Parts: sequence; structure tokens; C-alpha cells
Amino acid sequence: MCKGLSSLPSSCLEKAKEMRVKLGHLAETHHKHKFSDGKALHDLETLLNNKSGLQAFRRFLHSEFSEENLGFWLACEDYRVSPSKTKAGIIYSQFINPDAPQEVNLDAETREALLSVMDSLCADTFTMAQQRIYSLMAKDSFPRFLRSAHCMEAIKAF
Repeated sequence: MCKGLSSLPSSCLEKAKEMRVKLGHLAETHHKHKFSDGKALHDLETLLNNKSGLQAFRRFLHSEFSEENLGFWLACEDYRVSPSKTKAGIIYSQFINPDAPQEVNLDAETREALLSVMDSLCADTFTMAQQRIYSLMAKDSFPRFLRSAHCMEAIKAF
């Protein structure tokens, strides 16, 4: 029968307390990456709004051969700020078209909805598709980035 913690020598208990503090600190620093400006890197939005973080994320995606999602997201941001028929055509031919060189992974419903509004463009034309790609990056690429050497190197460089 187990007698509990009281049966352990006090030196063991002290060592265990020290280890608990160290492990708690290690877990905290692992989950909260910080840039030099003091912002915690805890979500994709923070990363995309930080120039150095964005560059590190782009390098990471390039190393995984999956940078098309970020390219699409950035092109949509640019389009939303200054929409034009030319930019919309470039986005479609570069990322949406089934034969596009950097085709992004959009579900059929989103792709069809986008195709139906390509004749009547506005600043929000790509919003739904951009949100889908953002969700993919947030759930898939971003967590892998946080565990990568690219992230650690970027944080050390700040």
C-alpha cells in the first residue's frame, strides 16, 4: 500500500518542487514565443502582422513546399486595399484556376462561389476564400511553424 508523499525524504520533495518549477517555466516559454517588440507570438494574426515573423513564416513554408497559401493570403490582402480587375485576374490565374501554378486547396463550394462573382468584382470578392485559407494555415502550418527551428531562429534573431 502506498503511504503517499509523507513517506519520501524531504530532500526528494524539495528536488521534485524544483523540477516542477523548472518544467513549468519551460512549458510557458515553449508556448509563448516573443518577438523583440514584446508581442507574444500566440496566434497567426500576430505573426502575419510582424514583418520579421512573416519573413520567417514564409521561409518555413518554402522549406515545406507549401508557400502558396501565404502567397494567396497576401495577394488577397493587397487586393482588398486596392481592388482592380487586373489584380483579380492575377489572383485567379495564379491561385484559383485548377491549372494554376500555385493552386490553393479550396473546397468546391468556395471555388464555385468565387467563380460566380468574378464578373462583378468588389473589395470583398476573395474574402470567403481568404478566410478558408487563413483557417488552413492557422490549424495546420502555424502550429508546425511554432515547433520548427525556423521559429526559434527568428525569435533569437530579434
